[in-house]
Amino acid sequence: MLAGEFEARKALVDEIVASGVNHLFLADHVSFKTGMGMDAIVNAATLLAMNPRLHVCIGVYLLALRHPLPVARQLATLNESAPGRLIFGVGVGGEDRHEFEICGVDPATRGKRTNHSLAALRSLMTGEKTSYRCEFFEFEDALIRPRVDPPIPFMVGGRSDAAIRRAAKYSEGWLAVWCSPRRFREATAQVEEIALASGRVDVPWRHGLQVWVGIDNDRDKAREILAREMYAFYRTPFEAFEKYSPYGTPEDVAEFLSTYVEAGAGLLNVKACASSDQAAALGVAEVARLLRR
Repeated sequence: MLAGEFEARKALVDEIVASGVNHLFLADHVSFKTGMGMDAIVNAATLLAMNPRLHVCIGVYLLALRHPLPVARQLATLNESAPGRLIFGVGVGGEDRHEFEICGVDPATRGKRTNHSLAALRSLMTGEKTSYRCEFFEFEDALIRPRVDPPIPFMVGGRSDAAIRRAAKYSEGWLAVWCSPRRFREATAQVEEIALASGRVDVPWRHGLQVWVGIDNDRDKAREILAREMYAFYRTPFEAFEKYSPYGTPEDVAEFLSTYVEAGAGLLNVKACASSDQAAALGVAEVARLLRR
């Protein structure tokens, strides 16, 4: 999340777009562990208004905490003001069960709720009358118009087998996290196989990876910055993430990520930790340049 005064935020967004970074990604939490959080759709709206060339990927939205009808309206409204510039990534969370409990949602139901909400959303965004009944919500003859055109691509995040099936059924791409390149290749192939077997053909697949990275010319400093920020957010020792969280120079990070690009990652959501927001933005821009080369 880019926080602070509007002019400073806009200047940074313009700098990011000019640097060659082709999108920003936004996380979503209501009240995560220490109370941290950000509403991804609200944040996307403010950022998309700042630069007409900016694209945004929400990764991932905790859809189970919301009713799908107002979410459909929010997405439709965003698409009217920034057509074709949003990717909607959905996940079930789970790192903080208490976040679901305080929202009145049984954490054990979050996967099933998400499936129903995704099904309802996809129907609502066609602009046709939609009725839906399940154990979590119901509505009759709901209309969201104008229809969402161009369609907003959906992605599904998560590491479990259930997430793989969810991505196959409801999305245009799997959004991986904390996995090896081999697992990435195998899981995305599985997503496409399951989708084809269920009758989904000609899907414009675009699979992606979310990754935290530390960037600094001093490798030890890069690790220190990354470990500190990850611990502040997850309250988990960095060693639990280190295998999948590269740090060092942009060249070091690009070399690590290139193996995922070779495995089929067409979208990289990079959470860069550096000495400043500007240093992080410039570091990611250099990583992107190296990967394109």
